[in-house]
Amino acid sequence: MRVMKSLVLSAVIAVSVGVGVANTPPAVAATQSPPVPLLWKVSDADNAIYLLGSFHLLKPNDYPLSKDVDAAFTDAESLVFEVSPDEMGSPELGMVMAKAGLRTDGRQLKDDLGLATAKKLDAWLAANQGELQKIGMAPQVMQMFEPWFAALTISVLEMTKQGLDPKLGLDAHFVEAGKTSGKRGSGLETGAQQVALFDSMSLEEQRQFMDEALTSGEEGPKEIEKLHAAWRAGDVDAMWTGMAADMRKEYPRLYKVINVERNDAWVPKLERRLKDPGSDETLVVVGALHLLGSDGVVEKLRAKGYKVQRICSACKTAR
Repeated sequence: MRVMKSLVLSAVIAVSVGVGVANTPPAVAATQSPPVPLLWKVSDADNAIYLLGSFHLLKPNDYPLSKDVDAAFTDAESLVFEVSPDEMGSPELGMVMAKAGLRTDGRQLKDDLGLATAKKLDAWLAANQGELQKIGMAPQVMQMFEPWFAALTISVLEMTKQGLDPKLGLDAHFVEAGKTSGKRGSGLETGAQQVALFDSMSLEEQRQFMDEALTSGEEGPKEIEKLHAAWRAGDVDAMWTGMAADMRKEYPRLYKVINVERNDAWVPKLERRLKDPGSDETLVVVGALHLLGSDGVVEKLRAKGYKVQRICSACKTAR
């Protein structure tokens, strides 16, 4: 499950495949305590940025958020996401992604899959015609796409069956909060760059992604629920182990492309905000994967000499 989880939870546009991102996440009532935030404050002498680890699909009872997160949002004059709010909510973005995933070689999806995986795909399509109809896709249309696009579609649909909703994702929540409060928002990269991330996957990686996506209907619910629970608990170690460590070991090229290279590109942009004159604060909301481990943005900024503090009143220790 590591390829599926890491890809879906590290790129915000993944949740826009077929399903879309809501303009206005609905108000919901909490039925349990707020999630423990993956939130860090990075500061220099005169200003700071807050780094908040996102889960791109959430459940109604994941809201309201903790007071720590609310305070960081209140303190921030501006917001930063993986992709700008305007682009994130644009219907054109999903069209760009679908166009990138559409086959132009005259082959069908099943031609790129082994016999066993092709049979699993047929079974999944037969069992999920209703789910596909909800997003306007007939089962036979899936054969027109490359494996990465089909696997993303299947992955997101399987996660929504578990009650995880892209309309409630942390990114969508703060996009709307920014609009309501008049706080300007920007992106660390473009939608086209995130599309290229998926489109650059090797055929072997796409096949693995597809196999894991189809397996998600059998084993995935427990794995995704475990990861969601770790996010709710603010458990850095569990998220690192459950989402990234094995992927870094077994799929080093893909891990480098989706995580390390993007983190390295983001750090100078975040540094500029710290070095800008004045004392404006910024809240940065990105996929949790990007903040974890020695390759994460948190440790990369710490290594540059900035003061780094985990903001977590519910944590026994904060680092």
